[in-house]
Amino acid sequence: MREIFYNQALGEALAEELRRDKNVVLWGIDIGPYGGANGVTKGLFDEFGPERIIDMPIAELGYVGLGVGAAATGLRPVIELQFSDWITLPSEMIINQAAKMRYMFGGVLEMPLVIRAPIGAYLSAGAQHSNSFESLFAFVPGIKVVTPSTPYNAKGLLKSAIRDNNTVLFFEHKKLYGVKGEVPEEEYTISLGEAEIIREGSDLTIVTYSYMCQFCLEAAKILEKQGVQVEIVDLRTVDPIDEKMFLDSVKKTHRLLVVQEAWRECSISSEIAAIAAEKALYYLDAPVLRVTAEDVPMPFSPVLEERVLPSVKKIIEAANTVLERKPA
Repeated sequence: MREIFYNQALGEALAEELRRDKNVVLWGIDIGPYGGANGVTKGLFDEFGPERIIDMPIAELGYVGLGVGAAATGLRPVIELQFSDWITLPSEMIINQAAKMRYMFGGVLEMPLVIRAPIGAYLSAGAQHSNSFESLFAFVPGIKVVTPSTPYNAKGLLKSAIRDNNTVLFFEHKKLYGVKGEVPEEEYTISLGEAEIIREGSDLTIVTYSYMCQFCLEAAKILEKQGVQVEIVDLRTVDPIDEKMFLDSVKKTHRLLVVQEAWRECSISSEIAAIAAEKALYYLDAPVLRVTAEDVPMPFSPVLEERVLPSVKKIIEAANTVLERKPA
């Protein structure tokens, strides 16, 4: 099977959906002739023109609000934010309008809106360009939150997000745009809300998503050399969460570690731990542990950033604690 980059997979998904449905439109900063800050929309302006690929000014509240109105009246806007950090500006339109309108109108009005935004740190970009806000929006009813970890998932999930009749926040990690992976040339989609077991094991379940999947896979290889078989569940969609898949894994391994890049308090990891306690407590042979970012704004210094963020070493240390074994 061919291998393409993560950003290319996203661009293919957009192109295919633009061809499939004339109501799909794209707008955002520099997504036109320039091709987007991360190269996702490269070539789309030439094929679909300025009426469907629209450059916007630096005014996130304005053009996201425009998307909410356009979705309510029949279009299927896909909006790109250059940084997910700026999603705080149009959050009123997302949380108080887009998330609620379909429910308030009894389902008569649909809200097929997708907002794409890069998340994450590991680039020494400072506190205002390194946020991961998926936990904040997963809290809000009426919004779906997607966090793909591979080019294959990115393409299949984005196509499903565009076809969904609800508001979908599609968070793409900055460190993944240049990652290559296998992507079929034929048509496919991936249902929102379905997790994936990306590594099978019997001793410990790790639940994670987005860029952290790479760290967890690396940690699992090291632990395997120490005689530990780790099962890794990639959530893919953090809202809705595929409870059944990770609970079935916990019932098999009897131990759970949750790994996320975002802050610990009131987060996706908190929800996973709570679900495990409510629905699989008697299967657990050890407390649930979490590896997350420290509860501070992201430092600019590479040394301090490394101290604050999850790492392969931290994952291995936490795994050994859950397994009640001394490090090798």
